[in-house]
Amino acid sequence: MEHYKMNLTLQVWRQSNEKSEGRFETYEVKDISSEMSFLEMFDVLNERLINEGKDPIAFDHDCREGICGACSMHINGRPHGPWHATTTCQLHMREYKNGDTIVVEPWRSKGFPVLKDLMVDRSAFDRIVEAGGYISVNTGNAVDGNAIPIEKDKADLSFAAAACIACGACVAACKNSSAMLFLSAKVAHLALLPQGVPERKKRVINMVAQMDKEGFGSCTFTGACEAVCPKEISITNISRLNADYIYSGLSLEK
Repeated sequence: MEHYKMNLTLQVWRQSNEKSEGRFETYEVKDISSEMSFLEMFDVLNERLINEGKDPIAFDHDCREGICGACSMHINGRPHGPWHATTTCQLHMREYKNGDTIVVEPWRSKGFPVLKDLMVDRSAFDRIVEAGGYISVNTGNAVDGNAIPIEKDKADLSFAAAACIACGACVAACKNSSAMLFLSAKVAHLALLPQGVPERKKRVINMVAQMDKEGFGSCTFTGACEAVCPKEISITNISRLNADYIYSGLSLEK
């Protein structure tokens, strides 16, 4: 693979806090390696800004291995950038060419208020999980992984849903800022397993109520969320969630 250097123009959203008015600022970055990751490119820019006595651009990151979901950037109109099933930290600069202009923004949602620049507060997802995304029954000591018979198709579906890293790209891509793909993944990976069945009805009711409370929009099932999900979570989980919600609402004891 050919290695090359490039000069780029970045238009980056700068905002001091949730209540302040934001704006785009333009930065020129030079001699960027095609083998850098997108976040490494920002590291280079921030080092220059610090040396110049300016405020560096705030952005969220942690593992930089596509696991934690922290690297929430809206790049040229697409959450996490142009590569399919890839987080921002795993996006490499070989996607771009010398002279390109890149527009970088934070997630846009009432449920994700801007903390600073490209950082948003995603604690709403934590509160949704706290509302029911767990199994509260005391099962004693851990048992062998194969002690409870589970159909392979259900185990596979549960595992696929559990791959959700709660990055928020689904919310950022949705025209309604809906969190249904995230929520459905958290509900499905428990509801499909025997351990999650006893609290299945209460779980879905409580988690949907918390999602609404956090200010996320309604789902109109356009599929934009699935298209940008870095872990390729399927929107079939939303269908399963809707079915569970209706059934639970009709049958849950008051």
